[in-house]
Amino acid sequence: MNLWHNHRALNLIASALAALVCLAVIASGVYWIVQRPQFTLRHVVIEPAPGYALRHAASHTLRRTAERSAVGNFFTIDLDVMRHTMQSVPWVRQASVRRVWPDMLVIGIEEHQPLGIWGESRLINTFGELFVASIGEAEKDGPLPMLSGPEGSERLVMHRYEDMRRWLADLGRTPETVTLSARHAWTVRLDDETTLVLGRDQGVPIEDRVKRWATVFPRVQEQLDRKAEVIDLRYPSGFAIRSVKLLAAEGDSAKAPGSVSVAKLNR
Repeated sequence: MNLWHNHRALNLIASALAALVCLAVIASGVYWIVQRPQFTLRHVVIEPAPGYALRHAASHTLRRTAERSAVGNFFTIDLDVMRHTMQSVPWVRQASVRRVWPDMLVIGIEEHQPLGIWGESRLINTFGELFVASIGEAEKDGPLPMLSGPEGSERLVMHRYEDMRRWLADLGRTPETVTLSARHAWTVRLDDETTLVLGRDQGVPIEDRVKRWATVFPRVQEQLDRKAEVIDLRYPSGFAIRSVKLLAAEGDSAKAPGSVSVAKLNR
């Protein structure tokens, strides 16, 4: 059958063409409206995310980065691209970007909250995430603890540091360094320069060993004629008081080595 004699097919084709023309007209109209100068971005507001303050990220750097990445107008700007760009600024952990009608962007900034220094040059935040920023800036409110461990152990070390702070609170001591070795053995140095050798998470839980030592050590300390340099807590029911020199000579061992003196943890 000749198409030109098929009135139903001709009507369908005409309707489709008319719809395409309408869509093209609508698209052109939308494009024309979107490109109007009244939708040019005129205001960019940078503010801290709820519950946070801007203490470290430089305001001029944030402003310059926002202005440089604000490509497009109210409708055409890519918010995801701008968010990722803002998160490249030092000290910025997360950024949110939202439009406010008709010509404003509001950028919310969540800063890294430094928990400690990781290794030699990086910082670790309160989420157990590593980031790079000025250590001097991070320590403007006071020295940060030194944390270290194998790659991927950041959150584990962070939680052990927080545990040690809690376990030692009654003793009035805080950890200054927390180290997890490649053999998964723990060593902690306290703010009075005492080193705790904790070993691995096996046998008697480390929490039990630390808490029992914290309970009895003040009485043991009264009987010593010198300051304890190293406390070896790898024993299941006691601890050894050792010297730093002996610790360095023996290295990291899973077994409890020889010691200066041993005290049972019997209350």
